[in-house]
Amino acid sequence: MTNEVRDETVIGFNGAELAVHRMGSGKPVLLLHGLFSSAQMNWIRFGHAQKLADAGFEAIMPDLRAHGNSAKPHDPMGYAPDVLVKDAQAVAEQLGLEDYDLVGFSLGARTAVRCVLAGMAPRRVVLAGMGLEGLTGWDRRAAFFIDAIDRFDEVRHGDPAFMAVQFMKTMKVDRLAARQLLQSVEDTAPDKLGEVTMPVLLVCGNQDTDNGSPEALVAALPDAALEPVPGTHMSSVTEPALGDAIVRFLAA
Repeated sequence: MTNEVRDETVIGFNGAELAVHRMGSGKPVLLLHGLFSSAQMNWIRFGHAQKLADAGFEAIMPDLRAHGNSAKPHDPMGYAPDVLVKDAQAVAEQLGLEDYDLVGFSLGARTAVRCVLAGMAPRRVVLAGMGLEGLTGWDRRAAFFIDAIDRFDEVRHGDPAFMAVQFMKTMKVDRLAARQLLQSVEDTAPDKLGEVTMPVLLVCGNQDTDNGSPEALVAALPDAALEPVPGTHMSSVTEPALGDAIVRFLAA
C-alpha cells in the first residue's frame, strides 16, 4: 500500500518555521529523527513511516530545527536550552495531538525523553539508538560533533570524525546552525528517568554502543524493554527490523 507524504509548516520556538511531513491516517505517532539527518532519511526512505501507515497509524515527522527543510537560524536567540523540546511541544499543540505515541532516534530519542520530562504525555515511547550515557553525558557526545564541525575541512579517512563529516556532507548540513543546536541540548540526570512512567521500548543496533548502554537505560526506566535489531548506530536505521519493532510495540 502507498501513502502520499503530506507537507505542512508549523511555527516553532522564536518564530522558526518547521517542516512537518505526514503519512497515513489514524492514531498519531510523532517521530523525531537523529542528528544531521531528516524525516526523509530516518523515517521515509527506509520504509518505517510506510509500515506505520499500513498498520493504521499516522506518522507525523518534523524536520528538526537546523535540519532538513526546517529553519536553520544563525541567531543564537534561536537556540534556547532544550529548544528541540520547545519545538516538539509546538508541533503537538498546533496539530492538536492528544492521544499519541512518541518515537525518536538518537538525538530524537534524547529529545523524546526531555519532552516527557517537560510535561508531554504520549501513550507509549520508542527510544531508538540510545543508551544511558547518551542521556546523562551529552557534553562528551556534543563535543565530538562540535570538533567534527570545527575541523570539517581537515578531517581525512581514518580520523574518528570521518563518518560524521561525510554524513554532514551528504546531508548538506548548515554547520553554523548545527553547532549552535548541539550546545542547546540539555543533559538528563539519572534520577529523573523514574518520571518516564509510560511503557518504553528501546530499539538498538546489536553493534551500537555510540550512546552508551541500552541495557543500563532499560534498568533505569520504570517500564521499559529492549529489542535489538541488526547493525551499528548508522546502519540500524536502514533495517526493516527497526520499523517492524516500532509497529509491534505501538500496536500492542
